[in-house]
Order: sequence, then C-alpha cells, then structure tokens
Amino acid sequence: MLESRFGSLQVAWSASQSELATAGLDRGVVASLVEHRTDVDPQREIDRIHAAGVTVLTWHDSNYPMLLREVDDLPPILYARGPIGATKTVTVVGTHKPTAYGREVAKYLSDELAEAGVTIVSGMARGVEGIAHRTALEAGGRTLAVLGCGVDVAYPPEHASLIAQIVEQGAVISEYPLCTKPEERHFPRRNRLLSGLSVATLVIEAGEGNGP
Repeated sequence: MLESRFGSLQVAWSASQSELATAGLDRGVVASLVEHRTDVDPQREIDRIHAAGVTVLTWHDSNYPMLLREVDDLPPILYARGPIGATKTVTVVGTHKPTAYGREVAKYLSDELAEAGVTIVSGMARGVEGIAHRTALEAGGRTLAVLGCGVDVAYPPEHASLIAQIVEQGAVISEYPLCTKPEERHFPRRNRLLSGLSVATLVIEAGEGNGP
C-alpha cells in the first residue's frame, strides 16, 4: 500500500506524519512508525545484513521464489543464508515426538525425494522436521529451512550445527529481521511459507494441536 502510494518504500520511509496519514494507515500505526523510525538507520541495517552473510530478497527481485508469489499475504522481504534456487520442492512437516514408525517414514520419504533431486522444505522443528533436513543432507540433496525467527538465531538451540550444514547445501530462510527471537505468534505465519514454497506437503504423525 505504501509503495504504491509513494512510488517507492524509500520515499515512504521519509514521508511526514500527515503524508502517511493520507495513505490510509491507521492513526496509531502512523504514530508508532514516526516514533520508532528515528531508532533505525536503514544503511546501518543493510551493512549489518551483508556482514552476516545474509541475502535480502524483495518481491521485485527476479530470484524471489515463484511459488511463493502465489501465497496470500506473501512476505515483501525474505532473508536468506544460502541460495534458495529450488524449483522441485516438497515440504515435510510433522510431530515433534514421532513414534519409531513415524521416524522411519520421515527418513524413508525424505531420502527418496532427495535422491530424486527434490529439495526438501521444512521448518527446523524438533522431531520429524529435523529428521527431514538431516536425511536430505545425508542423501547429498538440498534442503530449505524456514524459520520463525531471524536467520542468525539458532532455534531450537540443539539444531545450531544442522543450520550450519543447511547453509552449505541449501538455505535458511525467514521473513523476520536479524536477531528476531522465536515467538509463538511467528510460527502460524511461518507455516504459510512452508506450504507456499512447495508443490506438495507431506504431514507425518501430526495432530490437530501440532505447533512450532
């Protein structure tokens, strides 16, 4: 909305409070934006992102994932460590506490897909999702991890080494800025990216209440 109103986000960032109000934003949102933007230096943020080895994609970039463009409320910005570059993708998700059978199914299906040249997309959670990522790496395939926190934050903490491996054989992706901590409200939004990045989704032993 701001981009179409002002022609570019750079111009919108510098707009006055009255100009922002004419763009149709809620009065409280305008006041908050004007108050907090003085705490943000865009160029310093860009330098920090580059120093962290992170790539930023906007929906104007040609290499923004094509499948994701079809999602309602697509993220205007994606942060990525590693190249996304995947066209044949399947998302694998499931319970944090799989049964022995569930673990075997997750590993078997992820291995078969990776061997076939399919990129495994998952959410880095404990259980099924960690198995899917590891299996893809062990098969020499690619995997994309979509996080509900910043791409520089290891969550869950025990997956720190797994994240480092994924950066070498795929990408770690988030719509949240660097240093963003995982919060419960982030994960439902993250899930729309998990489905939007893939042509199909495999759900393994997940109940109705399965969360991040």
